[in-house]
Amino acid sequence: MEPTSILIVSDDAAFAQRVKACWQNEIYVPTFTLLGSDLCRDLDVDAFAIAVIGGVQHANLASIVIALSSAEKPVLLVNEPEADLERVQDGHPQVLTLVQREGWQGALFAIAREILKRQSAMARLRQAEEATAMLSRHAALGSYMLEMRHTMNNALTSILGNAELMLLEPRALPAGSRAQIETVRSMAVRIHEILARFSSIDKEFSALERPSEIESEMAARGAGAVQ
Repeated sequence: MEPTSILIVSDDAAFAQRVKACWQNEIYVPTFTLLGSDLCRDLDVDAFAIAVIGGVQHANLASIVIALSSAEKPVLLVNEPEADLERVQDGHPQVLTLVQREGWQGALFAIAREILKRQSAMARLRQAEEATAMLSRHAALGSYMLEMRHTMNNALTSILGNAELMLLEPRALPAGSRAQIETVRSMAVRIHEILARFSSIDKEFSALERPSEIESEMAARGAGAVQ
């Protein structure tokens, strides 16, 4: 799992150290940002993956949660067993409460680790979906180019043929036009070479796909024979 960032909101330095200590034996250690309860406003919402709250005055919890809610990121709230948190959690489903009793650090680490793993998996999924969408667009464009290459070749043949005819009669051309017509001919030849390369690539891919199709057919026949 790649390193990421965890925001700790606390007025207690010892609490922050205990949270950091949870990752002391891990290979990939997150970066930690510590903010006091009076500083966690106007946050950069993209700067952290998870927020951990603990060691703050109960009177400040509501304002802290409101400040963090705009980020729409998971929030782990560690508090004393006797604390009444219903008012703080109301309307903020992303807030997960963890009672600060024996073993809370292990529970915090397990929950945070699973959240980070899920976020990493979702990020990879989004990247894969974007890559697939891009490949689909490229495939559609390539398919269109292959379908239209004959039409384009016909148009280029007409352009090239007329340019050649005009160059065969230089006296009939206006002054200075010969160089322009030669440019038209050269560019038509160049475009024709590009289209020919499209056709060559199509043949190469078809040749690569053919053995796979044969192997699949043979495997299907073998499976049918076994049955």
